[in-house]
Amino acid sequence: MRLLKIFGGITCVLALNVSAAPIEQYTQLLPEGANLSLVVQKVGTATPSIDYHGKQLTLPASTQKVVTALAALLQLGDNYRFTTTLESHGSINNAVLNGDLIVRFSGDPTLTRQQIRTMIQTIKQQNIRKISGNLVIDTAVFASHDKASGWVWNDMTQCFSAPVSAAIIDKNCFPITLQTAKQAGDAATVQVASNYPVQVTSQVRSYPQNSPNARFCEFDVVAGENQRYTLTGCLTQQEKPITLEFAIQDGADYAGKIIKSELQQAGIQIGAISYQTEKNTSANVLAQTQSAPLHDLLTMMLKNSDNMIADTVFRTLGSKLYGVSGTWHSGASAVRQILFKQAGIDIGNTVIADGSGLSRHNLIAADTMMQILQYIAQNDSQLNFIAMLPIAGQDGTLLARKGFKDAGLDGKVSAKTGALQSVYNLAGFMTSASGEKIAFVQFLSSYAMPPRQHAERKATLANFESKLYRDLYNSN
Repeated sequence: MRLLKIFGGITCVLALNVSAAPIEQYTQLLPEGANLSLVVQKVGTATPSIDYHGKQLTLPASTQKVVTALAALLQLGDNYRFTTTLESHGSINNAVLNGDLIVRFSGDPTLTRQQIRTMIQTIKQQNIRKISGNLVIDTAVFASHDKASGWVWNDMTQCFSAPVSAAIIDKNCFPITLQTAKQAGDAATVQVASNYPVQVTSQVRSYPQNSPNARFCEFDVVAGENQRYTLTGCLTQQEKPITLEFAIQDGADYAGKIIKSELQQAGIQIGAISYQTEKNTSANVLAQTQSAPLHDLLTMMLKNSDNMIADTVFRTLGSKLYGVSGTWHSGASAVRQILFKQAGIDIGNTVIADGSGLSRHNLIAADTMMQILQYIAQNDSQLNFIAMLPIAGQDGTLLARKGFKDAGLDGKVSAKTGALQSVYNLAGFMTSASGEKIAFVQFLSSYAMPPRQHAERKATLANFESKLYRDLYNSN
């Protein structure tokens, strides 16, 4: 039986509030207890061809980035750039800048140490060899917490979950090298490059792979004040060093230490580091650097599921729309208002906690996401949005998506993935065999398998997706 006929009956069946048996040929491929919401709709049509639990609220995971990206394009425009400046109210006399040097951060998620170094060279070329005042780190563009509500506590030190500070340098992440000890029970040794202003101590015990102590080994990193990190727990012994990366917890402090070091290396004397968190009038700009245009940043965000870009854009929306320091609350309110006023999309009882989808507090229904996809598709000549999404078998997070590859759909699907523990989501577009553009939302949660079948979970997912999307491709 062709899928169009099957699912054509599902919408009616659901409307009559009786069992939606036909979809069981797909749901029976999922692990017991898994929850599926599925909405499929041809672009430009008034109603879905498939609506299976479309109003059920669920975790969006990184499909949340689709919502963030649309709001950002509508409010900021595709040419918006983050700008970081070196400023001062003082004058330059006899190679001395008389006053403070203010580094005004904008939440640029792509700012690099090399860009900082280039700005410092620019002020050096203005014959500045000494700064009589302090190095002022201005982070007033954002306020309140740098961590959103609902973020998992033990992800906080992982780079993908780095706190979203106004001051970001090299994604506020640093690498270490850890070498396990040859003697069982001894501590592993840790090395950190000297150009990272952090202190890392290892208390990690090393055990042979098959020893009782190694069976339930857990490794952790505890972040303290003043960029101090302690590695704890245990690891199985390894011949080669292990390279790990950890997230900076205090972006302003980290940025201050890096910039002071770069000034000193450039031969420019500077006083103490101080911090400015209240909005104030701009000073004279001595040097500045900008990010790539917003459309480029959003492409990077969607293709690679970059959380830092998503959440700095999210907080920036709150700042720009309301003229306040950006917070998670203002960002959430801004996204809701922008979508309603500029796109006519009422997201109703959707819960928005962040822009990346990391938060376990986010909730959205598949039919709400479908409204957003329909708007994107019907306005894509202005938005140029679909081209920013990962393409099955070609790039981004869909490069190796086995379900699409097995279905022969490489190059035919553009979609945002969303994954958290036990969550496998998709939201995007497919061009069917008949050439029609189809929008689809797959929200799959509570996806778990017994420990003895844990290795099969990805193959099971691929089997479900390959059968479902192959039929969708051929039946529309």
